[in-house]
Amino acid sequence: MSVCRLGYGAMQLAGPGVWGPPRDPEAAVAVLREAVASGVDHIDTSDFYGPHVTNQIIRKALHPYPKGLVIVTKLGARRPPDRSWQRATSAEDLTSGVHDNLRNLGLDALDIVNYRVMGSGHGPSEGSIGEQVSVLADLKRKGLIRHIGVSNVTAAQVAEARAITEVVCVQNNYNVAHRQDDPLIDDLAGLGIAYVPYFPLGGFTPLESSTLSAVAVRLGAKPMQVALAWLLRRSPNILLIPGTSSLAHLRENLAAGSLPIPPEGLAELDAIAASSPRPGH
Repeated sequence: MSVCRLGYGAMQLAGPGVWGPPRDPEAAVAVLREAVASGVDHIDTSDFYGPHVTNQIIRKALHPYPKGLVIVTKLGARRPPDRSWQRATSAEDLTSGVHDNLRNLGLDALDIVNYRVMGSGHGPSEGSIGEQVSVLADLKRKGLIRHIGVSNVTAAQVAEARAITEVVCVQNNYNVAHRQDDPLIDDLAGLGIAYVPYFPLGGFTPLESSTLSAVAVRLGAKPMQVALAWLLRRSPNILLIPGTSSLAHLRENLAAGSLPIPPEGLAELDAIAASSPRPGH
């Protein structure tokens, strides 16, 4: 399986707080259709976004899906009526989650399913994920899943998952200022495993850096475009899934794929992480 390196993340298609329908459902449909028309061939989603909302919008906008479109979903959480994010890790939870995704996306099999480890914060923590990955491997053998990935994981958890089944991608928190996964990215590149940063633009705390802004001014681009372009140059196994509910922002994100960054600009951007405060500091 091969895809273009710049994809689309669907989380922002749901309403505020990733809950309920968007304020403008037709605009959400328009963003998805333009993304695919512009060459995007992989979409990241989950049935716990909304819940169910983003998958239903994807189906409305794109079904029957064009040949070659890869839809990547994730399991491991649920959204009860109080709008919290709760773990959903039992065999029953994971199996029903696969069927929810299949139903709402209108598919017979899911291209890629990531097991998303839900921790106490936004970063990974050690602990076995073997039971959950084994459930997904069994669903793969039954033909409901084609490929398996893991998300919010440590290097040890990646190794544990790979001992159970083939792992095609790892999805972790990573961006120009948050680079704890540098060694893991390099290891995965050697193994031919895709690394997909979530929060490539900072997530709930958008990236703010005078260096990022200065490089963007020199390039005649926006800081977030530079942040995406830097990720594409960080390692050839990095795929991007920036999300937006705006056509204008979608076009800006896609333009980042062809933004050149000269060597001196890359050196400045590489140094951002060294001056960024580490978590807990």
